[in-house]
Amino acid sequence: MARLLSVNVGLPREISWRGQTVYTAIWKEPVQERRLVRRLNVDGDAQGDLAGHGGEQRAVFVYQMDSYRYWERELNRHDFTFGQFGENFTVEGLADSEVCIGDRYRIGSALFEVTQPRVTCYRVGIRMDEPKMAALLVAHHRPGFYFRVLEEGEVGAGDEIIKVAAGPEGLTIAAADALLYLPKPAQKDVERALRIPALSPGWKSSFEAVLQQMAHPESGAGNAGLASPEQIVTAKPGFRPLKVASIDRESSRVVSLVLEPTDDRPLTLPLAGQFVVLRLRPQVDAPPVLRSYSLSGPPNADRYRISVKQESHGVASTYVSTQLHTGDVLEVSEPRGAFILQPGDRPVVLLSAGVGVTPVMAMLHALAAQASVRPVWWIFGARNHEDHPFAQEARDLLAQLPNAHSHVQYSQPDATARLGSDFDAVGHLTVTVLEELGVPLESDFYLCGPPAFLANFTVGLAEKGVAGDRIHSEAFGSGKSITPGVRGASHRTPHAPTGSIGAGPSISFARSGLTVSWDSRFQNLLELAEACDVPVRWSCRTGVCHTCESGLISGSVNYVPEPLDAPAIGNLLICCARPQEDTVIDL
Repeated sequence: MARLLSVNVGLPREISWRGQTVYTAIWKEPVQERRLVRRLNVDGDAQGDLAGHGGEQRAVFVYQMDSYRYWERELNRHDFTFGQFGENFTVEGLADSEVCIGDRYRIGSALFEVTQPRVTCYRVGIRMDEPKMAALLVAHHRPGFYFRVLEEGEVGAGDEIIKVAAGPEGLTIAAADALLYLPKPAQKDVERALRIPALSPGWKSSFEAVLQQMAHPESGAGNAGLASPEQIVTAKPGFRPLKVASIDRESSRVVSLVLEPTDDRPLTLPLAGQFVVLRLRPQVDAPPVLRSYSLSGPPNADRYRISVKQESHGVASTYVSTQLHTGDVLEVSEPRGAFILQPGDRPVVLLSAGVGVTPVMAMLHALAAQASVRPVWWIFGARNHEDHPFAQEARDLLAQLPNAHSHVQYSQPDATARLGSDFDAVGHLTVTVLEELGVPLESDFYLCGPPAFLANFTVGLAEKGVAGDRIHSEAFGSGKSITPGVRGASHRTPHAPTGSIGAGPSISFARSGLTVSWDSRFQNLLELAEACDVPVRWSCRTGVCHTCESGLISGSVNYVPEPLDAPAIGNLLICCARPQEDTVIDL
């Protein structure tokens, strides 16, 4: 007979971990009296990270006494107490191999429904004093699970757990967990999971992504249920020598380089909107400089075109603009990136400012090459006529599209610019221009430009009700960090780690513009990146969740521990990767 052995609660607190402060409620303590279980919590309990834990679908976490006994044997531990795994309910029975998504249970006067397995993160490793615990829980098929509260009521230690309904499809917690986190899930089982009404929305979204990936196996390896779309669209690591076939000035501060192979091998055909990474050597006796540049020309296997804006103190852009010559050979990566033109028949809005025009220019080329009948809105902002790249080229391409619309805005037009011919309005582009132009909100929106421009339109479009999966944006430079629960995270400019200089391979963080030497005092590339204040993303830190999955531009790594499911080809999991040679990472 299943029984509730202990009710455990805890409020978030700050703890010290690896020199940082983590806000967490992973510490739970048993209570003796009966407790009221409400829609979101047991009375006296709370979650520190509501993005990863808590909410209606994850109101109560359940862990089993049988798993306690298993881990005591496996870890040779005898110091466990109730709440050790961060659970609210410690139970006898209800094994992960038997409980199914959608099962309903009566405990005390409350009614519960099983919604999903636990999503393990690094904090359970802190609580258990075992850094690999997040991976172990999944690998050993003992994650535990969450209840949704259907009827609020009181519960207490000793209450019998009565099963009142079986979930449809009979998909156990252990099986559901393996479908998402372990390799090669069966399509029929993913489809089973999606037929279960009680499955939490987050897990439904993950399984929908897995199913979509199965329908398009040509997209390559990787786990679409864990990695975000921009992590899955990848390229093979490595640089290839390409020669500069021509150098063309597009505006007062933008030049284009046309790059061609130095041999007879064709180039990889890029997707419209992708970028390449250049390894430049402005100074022979200095380390190379890495920069990412969008491809701005038509998708082509014979030549690439990139366009570069000269910055006043930009080492790379000054080199490209003033020192390169036709015939010079550059090291160029394969095309990569997920800011790509999506297929379909929805209207397309290509919305850019300044040199942000480059990737949407490639999209406009692709639409013209397809003779697309989709409505296309070309909306561009520049300072003035002199700073307007591709002006005539864009007009010529738009003229080839039967349903094209154009709006160009100058913030500081010069005396020679002609209103109604060179540009259409004065001022900076804001989201209000969309309503003024009658742009349909059911469009796919592609945004590229300065940070303030992107923020204005991303927020503005969301406020107007545009779905998030129809707002696509591209921004170079270091991305936003994801460090769940960490308080007071550093926002310093990336720098070499303190202490002695490592003697290992060269590690380049391409977006951060930093190259350092690997040092074996770090356990993995994530730790090195953190020591350099390079913005990073992570959650489990043990190769389970793929939050840290990043582009491997060049080089190779090995893993300690091995991830449960491999990243996409051309990617790496920095939380458990160590370099085998000089390595360039898209961070």
